[in-house]
Amino acid sequence: MEKLEMLYEGKAKRVYKTNKPDIFHIVYKDDATAFNGVKKGTILDKGAVNNQMSAIIFEMLETKGVPTHFVELLNEREMLVKAVEILPIEVIVRNIAAGSLAKRLGLDEGTVMNETVLEFCYKNDDLGDPMINDYHVAAMKLATAEQVETIKKYAFMINKELVTYFEARNIKLVDFKIEFGVYKGEVILADEISPDTCRLWDAETDKKLDKDRFRRDLGDVEDAYQEVLSRLK
Repeated sequence: MEKLEMLYEGKAKRVYKTNKPDIFHIVYKDDATAFNGVKKGTILDKGAVNNQMSAIIFEMLETKGVPTHFVELLNEREMLVKAVEILPIEVIVRNIAAGSLAKRLGLDEGTVMNETVLEFCYKNDDLGDPMINDYHVAAMKLATAEQVETIKKYAFMINKELVTYFEARNIKLVDFKIEFGVYKGEVILADEISPDTCRLWDAETDKKLDKDRFRRDLGDVEDAYQEVLSRLK
C-alpha cells in the first residue's frame, strides 16, 4: 500500500494518507512529552516499542470482541489503521490511585480503588485536556448519548481484558488512557495502548515500567519500555 502525504503530526505519531481512502499509515516517533507538552525529550526506540505493543494488544482485544482501528503491522515502527474520525474525548480508566487522581483526592499512590474509576477529558491541548462528564459531552456535542454508552461499555471491557492479560505477565495495570473514533458509523478503539498511555507496575516490586519514569526523572526509561514489550512477546 502506498504512503502518501502526511495528514497530521502529533506528539507521538505521524499520520499519512494512503492510496486507499479508508486506510491511514502511522509512523511512531521517539519524541516524548509530559505535562501537556511542558516537558520534552526523547526515549530511544520508544516508537518501536509502542507500535509493536499496540499491535499485540489490539489483536488480542479484537479476539475478545472489542473493535479497533488496527489493520496491519508493517515493521517495527509503522502500522496501517482504519481512517477513523477521532472523538475529542480522552477516556481514562483507573484501578489503582496514582498520578493526578492521587493528588486530586489526597490518596496515597498505590491505593487500590474499591471500584474501577472512569473519567473523561476534553481532548484539547490548548486547554490542558480538562476533565469533563457526560453532561459536558452532550452540551458541547462531542459525541451522541449512544456513542458515550458504547465508549463506557468498551472501556470496561478493555480494562477487564487488560488486567487479566497483564497479570499473566506479572504486571499491574494501574490506569490507562484510550481514545475512540468513528469508522463507517461505528465507534471503535483507536490511538495506542503502550507504556506512554498506561501506568504499568511490576507485580512483585511495584517498579514503574511506563512513562512515569520519564515524567519523574526516575531513569532507566528505555529499559522499562523494552521490559514491557519483552514480557508481551
